Amino acid sequence: MRLQILAAATGLSLALAGCVSSGGLHPEGTLTDASSLKADRSLSGAALSPAAWPANDWWTGLGDPQLSALITEALKDNPTLVVADARARQAQAEAGAADADRGPSVSAGANVVGQRLPLTAAPPELGGGKFTWFKDARASFSWGLDLWGGKRAAWEAAVGMQRAAEIEQQAARIELSTNVARAYVQLSYAYAQQDVAKAEHERATTARQLTQQRVSAGLDNQLQLKQSDTEVANADQQVAAANRAIDAARSSLSVLLGKGPDRGLDISRPQLLQPGALTVPADLSTELLGHRADIVAARWRVESAGKEIKVAKTQFLPNVSISAMAGVAAFGSINPLQLPARFYTFGPSLSLPIFDGGRLRSNLSARDAQYDEAVAQYNQALVRAVNEVADGYDAVQSSKEQVAAQQRAVDAATQAWQLSEQRYKAGVGSYLEALIVRQQLLSAQERLAALQSQQVDLSVQLIQALGGGFRPQGNADVAVQTSPDHSL
Repeated sequence: MRLQILAAATGLSLALAGCVSSGGLHPEGTLTDASSLKADRSLSGAALSPAAWPANDWWTGLGDPQLSALITEALKDNPTLVVADARARQAQAEAGAADADRGPSVSAGANVVGQRLPLTAAPPELGGGKFTWFKDARASFSWGLDLWGGKRAAWEAAVGMQRAAEIEQQAARIELSTNVARAYVQLSYAYAQQDVAKAEHERATTARQLTQQRVSAGLDNQLQLKQSDTEVANADQQVAAANRAIDAARSSLSVLLGKGPDRGLDISRPQLLQPGALTVPADLSTELLGHRADIVAARWRVESAGKEIKVAKTQFLPNVSISAMAGVAAFGSINPLQLPARFYTFGPSLSLPIFDGGRLRSNLSARDAQYDEAVAQYNQALVRAVNEVADGYDAVQSSKEQVAAQQRAVDAATQAWQLSEQRYKAGVGSYLEALIVRQQLLSAQERLAALQSQQVDLSVQLIQALGGGFRPQGNADVAVQTSPDHSL
């Protein structure tokens, strides 16, 4: 007896010694500490405020009710949001399946089978040589015990992916709202271009008529006339380009609204949009962690990848499950619903991987690489977000200075135009000279319109960089571990 026990112990020791091992495998990715991304000097001149985060309806601050209505319509009908919603529901279903896998399963079934056993397989007393019926009914129970927490980790990994999909669902709405606003800004600028182009066409046409009169009077030659013809043709091209810009902006808005091209034709000219007075949060790098949807989603993916490593590690350990089955069975005319027809089985089972050709180690190595990739994507999102805010704020401030300088240029050009008209009315200068001065004014006005449009567009981009009004819903936020669980 002792020899048998010793042999069994020796065999078990050899088996365990030969079991596959996860030793030497671990991820290498390290999360970037948000506080290490310094932006104090880059934002030294910024107005700081702890309440600087955009509201979830930030577009109302641009002062155009039509824009607000368009964003509301886009958030309702755009097909891109349907895709994001479907992905979120799919992730939710996968999390539910992972949760269900943690519990026991119970099933039932019944069979009625007609059969004829040959005499070579069964003697006559056992039904051989004649047709008979076999009837059975059974219920079974099975439960894989989660001794090492692998199933729970799989469920937590699925929940992490679900949370990431839900965050990306919100991110899709934020991106859509900013895209509608930016397309609307382009439409506003296209109308401003059209105004300047029409005014330039009127000026060039008038100048051409005056030049024709001077040529007829012998005061100018054909050279001046052809130069006037060139200006008229250029003005025609500018009008056509402005009209095309309006059509293109309307088409872009139709796509964002999820409608046909005729929807864009119903969009009237935008009001003069006013860029919002934006400030920057006092603790930008740290606060961005909870206000940028891409960062929060990336954090959830890191959390999920860490749980997947634990799942892979538990596959190296023994697995214990419990199963049971009970039912009744009978041949021929015997009634199966009686006590002698019963049968049942019950017992635990144990499985342990000993040799698998490296499959488990390869799987764990892949999960480690997946974690490193998720960490790198999180770090990239964090670095990009901080730099987008700093660069966006600098761009907005620069655009303000450029608009102010260009406004002074427009004011000076306006005064020059007024003086040229006064000279013409006083008989000192010609109206043709006044039209040349007006050309300078129109050029300055066109440049001012472009800068004002750029200023509003940069403001919208900064709002998006600051999160676009994102707020985590419920338990959508997460504190990510700096490294996955190495306890197994």
